[in-house]
Amino acid sequence: MTNQRRRLTGVVTRSGLTKTVTVRIDQSYRHPLYQKVVRKSKDYLVHDEQGCRPGDEVQIVESRPISKRKRWVVETVLRRASETAVAAGTGEIVEPEPAPAPALRRAAG
Repeated sequence: MTNQRRRLTGVVTRSGLTKTVTVRIDQSYRHPLYQKVVRKSKDYLVHDEQGCRPGDEVQIVESRPISKRKRWVVETVLRRASETAVAAGTGEIVEPEPAPAPALRRAAG
């Protein structure tokens, strides 16, 4: 028997606070008049007991109010982020760049 709570799937974009992560939910739909595909996204503050990291794909479920802006809880982690990082501010997942080789210095003479 399942409950009737809303469930959404998104990607963790930030995890700086204690037991709180920011999850971005992307949605796309066709505009009714112009028939153009419109993409929009919304960020939710989500209660996290599972230790999610940026880049993890999670399913969140609606819950009672936990704080002023937190009304969602991480239900399951669908996919863990591997050694990828999330670009600051954009929320896009990017691969880490290899460290550059040290520059050679010429001998003083």
